[in-house]
Amino acid sequence: MQVVPAVTCVAVVWNPDVPGMRSAWEAIENAARTLTVTVQSIEVRRLDDFDLVLSALALQPPGALLVLADPLTYARRREIVVAAARNRIPDFYSFREGTDDGGLISYGVNIPALYRRASRFVDRILKGAKPSDLPVEQPARFELVVNLKTAQTLGLTVPPQLLATADEVIE
Repeated sequence: MQVVPAVTCVAVVWNPDVPGMRSAWEAIENAARTLTVTVQSIEVRRLDDFDLVLSALALQPPGALLVLADPLTYARRREIVVAAARNRIPDFYSFREGTDDGGLISYGVNIPALYRRASRFVDRILKGAKPSDLPVEQPARFELVVNLKTAQTLGLTVPPQLLATADEVIE
């Protein structure tokens, strides 16, 4: 909201079939009510669903776009970034690769760091540890990445306090 204060409608691209996504959607709906913003659910369950998503963004661009992390959205992120840029939609991602590819802002776990952490668990299992004896871990670090080039292209000003808290700023 700091970057796009006048936004009234946010489209959310998400996969309801992924465990945990329903609770994420409910949290988004609750936040939207608090902020008096309308959210539009754009559900994707297969790669083929993205053709409709990209068409919808062109026909009726929302005030902003939120893309939740999921293997499908990750795989088609470049196309989403291009569609958002073409339609001048501020876009937000749950994975940093979205901003690396030209999206506006991302906030989420560092996916390569998760894979590195998973490799340590695989190593322990290969050395004889029982999977049931390994601890369950949650990501401990989240990254905020801001793409200033995209902000400038969209004519948006990113508040200095947000830039100060960013882990990385792409200029």
